[in-house]
Order: sequence, then structure tokens, then C-alpha cells
Amino acid sequence: MFHANISQLERQPKNVPLALGGNSKRIFDILISGAILGLFAPILLIVAVLVKLSDPGPVIFRHMRVGHGGRRFHCLKFRSMVSNSDEVLRELLARDPGARQEWERAQKLAHDPRITPIGKFLRQTSLDELPQLINVIRGEMSLVGPRPIIPGELSRYGDKLGLYLHSRPGITGLWQVSGRSTCAYQARIEMDAHYVRNWSFSRDFLILLRTLAVVLARRGSY
Repeated sequence: MFHANISQLERQPKNVPLALGGNSKRIFDILISGAILGLFAPILLIVAVLVKLSDPGPVIFRHMRVGHGGRRFHCLKFRSMVSNSDEVLRELLARDPGARQEWERAQKLAHDPRITPIGKFLRQTSLDELPQLINVIRGEMSLVGPRPIIPGELSRYGDKLGLYLHSRPGITGLWQVSGRSTCAYQARIEMDAHYVRNWSFSRDFLILLRTLAVVLARRGSY
């Protein structure tokens, strides 16, 4: 049921089965996301102004991710890095073997020179992820689900890939309430697989509550 072939994902899938949780999870996502967007509208505006003032470039960062059934979509975030972040990363990895090893292991850096001062605050508070509520409204993401991955990460999921593709990726998920950036990559994959295999509304609700606690404590985010 959950088998997936990477070569079959090169073309954009057209007809795929219902995502994990079906229509009931989708309706829940739309109702809650719409309410949060309305409630946080003033904060979104303030953050957008601060991002624009902190560094030249677009306010919203769009990054290609793989969603339900292998569909590609642009995951939205408030931009937390300098405009020439790709160049800065290439130069850092070329001159710093330790940073290169850390990047290859986790696709993240504990001390990332690309992140702006306001970007660091946004990441610590998870405010940078608020635009993903728009992805949820569009049907590209869910409030709770696996960590949204880039196409280059598909091969790392191995026999767990089908489980990932069965669900819409989430703004939050089991990995985010279990250490977030401190989790090893393989551990994230196992948590994604566990989430899909054991999904229920009660588990989603518990993850949302735990996410609120993690965000308020600013644990495991960089």
C-alpha cells in the first residue's frame, strides 16, 4: 500500500488517493488555519515589515517541497536568511570541514551565518512558519504531518517513502515535539513513519498541544 518508486515521481502525479485522514482531517485543517490567520493578521503584517527592513529581498521565502502523492509545491516562510544565502552556504562548506559534515548529516547548521538577527528570533519563536497556513488552506500541507522534504531527500527515505507520500506534510509533527533540530535525520524519518502508521485525531490534537509548549519554551529550534 505504501510502496513508492522515486523514478515514478519525476512527473507531477495527477490522480492520487485521498491523503491521510481523508476529508475530515482536511476540513479541520481549513477551519483552524483560517481562524489562526484571522487572529494573527496584525502580527503577520508587523513581521513582514521587520523582515523587509532587516535585509533587502523578498519578505516570503518559497522553497520547493514534496507533498502528498509526490506533488511538488512551494513551502512558504517568512525569510529568515540573507538574500545571498546560497552563496554564503557554498563558501562556508568549502572552507569549513566541520560545517560541511554537520550539513551532510542533518541538512542544518547550529550556527548558521546566513540567518539574520530578526530571522533568528522568528525561527526561535516559529513565527517564520506562519505563512505555511496558506499552504494548508491550499491543500498542500496539513497542520500536523511529516516534515516537508525537498526532492533531493526522497532517496533517503528508502522503504519509508510510501508512508511519507500518503500524508500531507505538516507545519508541525511528531519530530517537532521530539527535539526538532536536535533530532538525527534517520530519527526524523522513523518518527514520520510512526506518525502515518498510527494516525488519529487524538494524536494530532496532542501534537498540537505539545507544539504550543515547545514553541513557548523555544526548545530545539535553530
